[in-house]
Amino acid sequence: MLDIKKKKINNRPIGVFDSGVGGLSIFVELKKLLPHENFVFFADQKNVPYGEKSKKELVGFMYKVVDYLKDKHDIKMFVIACNTATCFTIKGLRARYAMPMVGTEPAVKPASQGTKTGTIAIISTPATSKSKTVKKLINDYGNGITVLNIGCKNLENTVEKGNLENPEVNKLLRKYLKEVKNSNTDQLVLGCTHYPFLKIAIEKILGPSVKLVDSGQAIARHTRSLLQTHKILSKGKGTTAYFTTGSAKKFSKVASELLKHKIKANKIKL
Repeated sequence: MLDIKKKKINNRPIGVFDSGVGGLSIFVELKKLLPHENFVFFADQKNVPYGEKSKKELVGFMYKVVDYLKDKHDIKMFVIACNTATCFTIKGLRARYAMPMVGTEPAVKPASQGTKTGTIAIISTPATSKSKTVKKLINDYGNGITVLNIGCKNLENTVEKGNLENPEVNKLLRKYLKEVKNSNTDQLVLGCTHYPFLKIAIEKILGPSVKLVDSGQAIARHTRSLLQTHKILSKGKGTTAYFTTGSAKKFSKVASELLKHKIKANKIKL
């Protein structure tokens, strides 16, 4: 049972986490739906990419992150804007910390419900593609349809670099989307929060017949619902602080490019 105190905690910030800049795709949707909430966005870029780490490593990273956000920023809620971290750590985090938590899972259910051809595809990090979470999602919602489950090594890293026009991006996308393009897929699940920033490039390869499905709006709605349930909606100014365990200069530059406005991050050591 969550230990949520009903005193003046409404304006405490929401912690939003990703291994890098990919979680900004979720953060954009959170800000749209919850403009009065205060946020702390935390990127563990020192340890990126999460999609190529072991479960033990991921759990260790996440405990340090949540401890920092709880102790230094007094967060009232934690949003894991990372599919891989959610798949491997959210169960343990919920058992360890008494605060509402929202995870990110590939949007297999809506894609399965929306397909007309009976074929959908999921692209995600190698770890997410092999996870029990994705296997369960496919078992739960993939009955009677064909599901292409594709792990994409290094694709997360290309977004981290920020130059989405880089030939390396198209080279990797063409490699991983070849199976999708040669199939009857009409719904493509973007199973990594970095991938929504590649929508334009993906659409150029696959064309208009394939719908791209991500979790951003659903996560924002679920976050709002939990805030309402626990009576901790903010009436604040909607401020955001950005932190990274990597290079603050690099994060600020890439985040500014992706969000189309100036971002300034601070570097911290856990």
